[in-house]
Amino acid sequence: MRNTTKLKTLLMKYVVSLEMNDAELWVLLLCDKDTNSMQEFEGKSYSAVISKAYSYLLKSLKNPIE
Repeated sequence: MRNTTKLKTLLMKYVVSLEMNDAELWVLLLCDKDTNSMQEFEGKSYSAVISKAYSYLLKSLKNPIE
């Protein structure tokens, strides 16, 4: 699956913030539109943080209680 497709899917459920920190690591912050809960992911590349966030989304859809 392409990163743009993953990002589009993430944007349906979350508000997404993407930035780069001083250590040149990508930081992706997800804020759930329904519960306002937040989750942060860091990685060395855009692809890495998108993949981590997408995996988190799939996991949260399987186990919505957590």
